[in-house]
Amino acid sequence: MQLPLGIGLRDDARFENFVRGRNGLVCAALEKAASGFGEQYLYIWGHAGTGCSHLLQSCCHASDPVRRSAVYLPLAELKDYGPRILEDFDQLDLVCIDNLEQVAGHAAWEEALFHLYNRMRANGHVLIIAANLPPAKLGIKLADLESRLNWGMVFQLQSLDDDTKVVALKARAQARGLQLGDDVIRYLMHHGSRNMAHLLVTLDKLDVASLSAQRKITVPFVKQVMGW
Repeated sequence: MQLPLGIGLRDDARFENFVRGRNGLVCAALEKAASGFGEQYLYIWGHAGTGCSHLLQSCCHASDPVRRSAVYLPLAELKDYGPRILEDFDQLDLVCIDNLEQVAGHAAWEEALFHLYNRMRANGHVLIIAANLPPAKLGIKLADLESRLNWGMVFQLQSLDDDTKVVALKARAQARGLQLGDDVIRYLMHHGSRNMAHLLVTLDKLDVASLSAQRKITVPFVKQVMGW
C-alpha cells in the first residue's frame, strides 16, 4: 500500500476551514462517514473549484483522531501507475478516491474499481468517491460499476456565491497570517477568475510574493504581481 512520493494530504484541507455555503448537508454526511458512523458509500461530484478534493482530504484527516486508517487516492496523479495500485487498500477503514473521471471508460480501471467496491463491502469499510460529473454522465462502460457508484448517497457540491467567496478568502488569508483589505478582495474578485480554486491559488501566489518583497498586499501590489 505504498503510494508514490508526493501523494499526500494538504495539512490545510480540513472540515474546519471549508466554507460550506449551501453544502452543509454533504459535509455532515462526509464527517459521519469519516468517523465510521455514517453511510458506507458516498459519491460527491462538482465542477472545478467546488471543493471535492478538499473534502476528501478532510475525511482522511478526520479519521485520524478516531483511530481509523484512511487513504486519499487522486487518480489524476495515479492513473499512469495502473489499476493494480488499488489492490489491498480495502484493508483500510476509509478509502477516498478523487478524479474518477480520469479513468472512466478504461476497462481495466473500471474492473479494478468494481472489485474494490465488493471488497470494501465485504470488509465493512467506507468508500468515498469524487468526480466532476454524476455517475450516469461519466461514460462508465461497466454497468455493474455504474450500479455500485449509486449504491450510497450521491451529492452535488454547490458553488459558493460571491459573498461566501469573500468569507472564504478572508478565512484563508487569516489562516496564513495575512490581512486583506476589502478593496483588495474586491479587486481580486473583479479582475481575476471567480473560480474559488483559482482565487485561492492567486492568494497563495500573493502570499509568497509578499513575503519575498516584504510588502503588504495592496491593490498596487496585486497589479504588479499578477500583471492585471
